[in-house]
Amino acid sequence: MRNIKKLHKAEYRPIDDLETFSPLPSRNLQIIDPFIFLNHHGPQVYGPNNNGLPFGPHPHRGMETVTFIIDGDIAHKDSGGHENVIDKGGVQWMTAGSGLIHAEISSDKFKKEGGPLEILQLWVNLPKRLKMSEPQYKGLQKDQISVWENEDKTVKSQVVSGSFKGIRGSFDTPTSVNLSTIYFDANSNLSLEIPKEENIFFYVIRGKLTVNEIEVPALHLADFSKNDEVLEISADEESILLLGHAEPFNEKVVFGGPFVMNSEEEIQQAYQDFRSGKMGSW
Repeated sequence: MRNIKKLHKAEYRPIDDLETFSPLPSRNLQIIDPFIFLNHHGPQVYGPNNNGLPFGPHPHRGMETVTFIIDGDIAHKDSGGHENVIDKGGVQWMTAGSGLIHAEISSDKFKKEGGPLEILQLWVNLPKRLKMSEPQYKGLQKDQISVWENEDKTVKSQVVSGSFKGIRGSFDTPTSVNLSTIYFDANSNLSLEIPKEENIFFYVIRGKLTVNEIEVPALHLADFSKNDEVLEISADEESILLLGHAEPFNEKVVFGGPFVMNSEEEIQQAYQDFRSGKMGSW
């Protein structure tokens, strides 16, 4: 079985009144190439007449954002002309590429009525050859996303990208990144084989899982070695797992706020292009 090098607890980083936990990057873990950033918002309950999510217009370049709506909703709008509302169980995938401006806020209905909210946003890096590619966006509701289930229907996987046990993901992506949201009933088990050359992103959203004899509680990210292919996962209680795996790009990664490039010079160019309107207007 594949060994776990270390467990990383998500750090508490609230944004205004939005409960937020982030395991990556942290003081102890900078990157699981090509997975570079995760914010876990909620779970929390908003009352009626709330302000909703605080993510107004902002730019991105050089990476992809994948947003998982566990509860509540999210309204997306961007400078490329894409606009929709994705509800509970849905996923949004935005390839920022050469750059665009987008906003992620709550729907008018959610702000008026309130309700439970839990949303995760994962940033996936783009390789140098694709950093200046044309921006793309796609949002899918829960019933539009491929699903794999085990025989007794105690484990269900939303197959977002790549493939999962022969089921193809619902998003066609520019790189071979595999992403799934996996729901476990109590007293359920799952066996997986992931190629040794691929890095694994293993984050427990809710509940508690045991993987390869190591217990991983909610809000923890497991950092795996590359000694084997096998993952044996069991759940004593209802749990949700965000699972990703991909071959690393092995390229230099430079963060500059909302931009992720390969050099400081490219970060400065991104800011200049944003200010001059090359990423679109709002």
